[in-house]
Amino acid sequence: MTGSKPWYLSRTIWAAIVSIAASGGAALGLPVEAAAREGLTDAVLQLVSAAAGAVAIFGRIGATTQIR
Repeated sequence: MTGSKPWYLSRTIWAAIVSIAASGGAALGLPVEAAAREGLTDAVLQLVSAAAGAVAIFGRIGATTQIR
């Protein structure tokens, strides 16, 4: 690996979170198929990416110092 990124932009981390949530749901009697987990992982990652972008934009708008 040559680069780095925040943990919340990692597909592996979100896939693990979705997998844990799906397993917990299955333990509670909610049926969750593997295909649904993959789609949910993609959707969650897209939402997190969009939220990170929004935070970056609003952070820059509210910034009090200049970028050099």
